[in-house]
Amino acid sequence: MSNPDGVEELLSGAVFGGAPIEPSPEPLGGKSRRLGDRIFSGMSAAASVFLLLIIVGIAVFLFSRTVPAIQADTANFWTTKVWFPDSTPPVFGIAALAWGTLLSSVLALAIALPVSVGIALFIAHYAPRQMAATLGYVVDLLAAVPSVIYGLWGLTFLVPHMLGLSQWLSTYLSWIPLFAVPGGSTFRQTMFNVGVVLAVMIIPIISAVSREVFLQVPRDHLEAMRMAVLPFGRSGVVSASMLGLGRALGETVAVALVLSTNYEISIHILQPGGNTFAANIALQYGFAQKLGVDALIASGMVLFVITLLVNMAARWIISRRREFSGAN
Repeated sequence: MSNPDGVEELLSGAVFGGAPIEPSPEPLGGKSRRLGDRIFSGMSAAASVFLLLIIVGIAVFLFSRTVPAIQADTANFWTTKVWFPDSTPPVFGIAALAWGTLLSSVLALAIALPVSVGIALFIAHYAPRQMAATLGYVVDLLAAVPSVIYGLWGLTFLVPHMLGLSQWLSTYLSWIPLFAVPGGSTFRQTMFNVGVVLAVMIIPIISAVSREVFLQVPRDHLEAMRMAVLPFGRSGVVSASMLGLGRALGETVAVALVLSTNYEISIHILQPGGNTFAANIALQYGFAQKLGVDALIASGMVLFVITLLVNMAARWIISRRREFSGAN
């Protein structure tokens, strides 16, 4: 066995005087499986191209309706804080809408992210098996609740019960501009209430995705939660957060029900007022005329671009963090 040539002769069948060992024939159905793989690959590529075409088509449609609206606007579309597109002359802008959309979404993400990660860690690694299965089912169920239900719950239950917390924040934390209430406040239908409702809506999304990420952590890493589990799932948590942020950016009905809308820019989240792109489209579309519809589409175009930028930023963060991930 120390002679390599003897091994080769043995394998070739020469030692036994027989014919060389031939490779086993191709299993039946091999060609059909390869054909099936090619068909599946082609269908996947076609679906990807079709999805890109849909996105491009949406962008082209929005752009074609945005340009005439901006050209007809007699004010600065980017800095104006009023919305009268059907007046003579038309005056409208997205400054207040952009501010309200970003403020409510960031506020919701700041509230929801730590709660969601805590829920995901508890379900994945701390809860008993039966309890984890039940909690996971409840979280998945909450993610499927229609937004109008959250909006009605926020309007009829959350807003009245948030008065005490809002008053406490304004009393003891008014030195922070975010919680200051110059001129007083009724503490109803505020941006703070909107942020809480949106946080409740996106908690199931972030926690569900984060839970699945944490479940992929190798069992021998579980003893070091902070040093192994959290770095391992960092990219997944970022992705889950961006999914939740996208939901918050585009939420319509819940914001329209909970918020007392206006077109002012304010940092004070405990005072009524504010507006978002999606809520403004829902509230104004029913009685908008031709230019008014184009103006709403133009605001939708800005929301579309913001959503794309958020997703691009998420991809950039994930690519930057990938080398530090436990998955690598």
